[in-house]
Amino acid sequence: MGNKIDFSSDGSFKKHPFLKSRVRSAINRTLKYENVCLPCMVSVLFTDNEGIKKINSEFRKVDRETDVLSFPANEFEPGRFDEECCEFDHSSGKYILGDIVISVTKCEQQGEEFGHSVYKEVEYLTVHSMLHLLGYDHVDEGEMKKQMRAREKMIMGEKE
Repeated sequence: MGNKIDFSSDGSFKKHPFLKSRVRSAINRTLKYENVCLPCMVSVLFTDNEGIKKINSEFRKVDRETDVLSFPANEFEPGRFDEECCEFDHSSGKYILGDIVISVTKCEQQGEEFGHSVYKEVEYLTVHSMLHLLGYDHVDEGEMKKQMRAREKMIMGEKE
């Protein structure tokens, strides 16, 4: 019984045929790294800059585009997944972690800016977002941000 990832899109991103598989891989690697061994469910929306700007404005009251948004369904202590605190979907038998919204347009721009593919950018942002769904945050430049960045690097296979 594996993880369930519900994909949706408000636009056509057929020019990137491997987005879903790269997101699926990043989600599974993050859950494994974080020792989450129970079957989980995550919803992922692919959108463009205008779409993510609208969602950012509506839900966070920030009227600008961004690369990724995370909407956790639960409140966890970072690094401490607790199924007792997690919403459970009885029809699928999965623990609901939350929603991820990715601007594919922004990933294309940032991939070019950082000198790597749109796929690597989408993977990185998926790992980043999954850590948010698992309780990590980076509201300031403190220890939590350092811990989160270190985990992102490890999950992405980068060495310090």
